[in-house]
Amino acid sequence: MTKADLIEEVSKVVDMTRKDSEVIVEAIFDSVVRSLRQGDKIEIRGFGSFRTRQRQPRIGRNPKTGARVDVPAKRIPFFKPSKELKDIVNGNESSENIDTDN
Repeated sequence: MTKADLIEEVSKVVDMTRKDSEVIVEAIFDSVVRSLRQGDKIEIRGFGSFRTRQRQPRIGRNPKTGARVDVPAKRIPFFKPSKELKDIVNGNESSENIDTDN
């Protein structure tokens, strides 16, 4: 599913224009990104949580030349799915509120 598909799905479910749905989806994504940049953790019950992890600096190699390259420390986004989401994806639990026809 792409962002455009998600916007289309939201517009169908809440019976809004595509433009209004796009504003909602963009606002949600912007909020998630802003929170992660600030170092906050985002938890969506029944879905999962987003947070950042710190990667240490290291020495890497340029795959083309084989030359050593210093890779700086950085933060990376990390998603951990909830148990409920894992169960639904694996078919271990009936999903009462989720439409699986798509």
